Amino acid sequence: MATLPVKADLREIAMRIPKPSEDDKARFRALIPEAPEVEVKPMFGNLGAFVNGNMFAGLFGAAIGVRLVNESSRTELAAIAGTGPFGPAERPMGGYLALPAEWADAPKQAGTWVERALAEVRTLPPKKSKKSKKSG
Repeated sequence: MATLPVKADLREIAMRIPKPSEDDKARFRALIPEAPEVEVKPMFGNLGAFVNGNMFAGLFGAAIGVRLVNESSRTELAAIAGTGPFGPAERPMGGYLALPAEWADAPKQAGTWVERALAEVRTLPPKKSKKSKKSG
């Protein structure tokens, strides 16, 4: 009879986090619209683009992913060949889709979806900053 792994064993399974090249980072930054409330920050060796504290686009290795709030938008993007889950294969990020890899040389197509993600995520309430725990 096979036994299921215990929680401690699951922690030992490391997720693979690919590192983007400098070209990947430059391509990502070029797609992010400039606006006072938009910020690009490093995340686990990759990059994330945020509006009002909410991430709307991310870079994971060479893959660019967008967060689409509207289900109809996610369905529309998911129907495009080459679109797929975004993030680690072991645990893709919910609500995000990776843009087709072929769009690396099509900034207009990719930019349209990044701008759409920004517009949708901009409608969310600002994310509250986490309060630091004070030692007592």
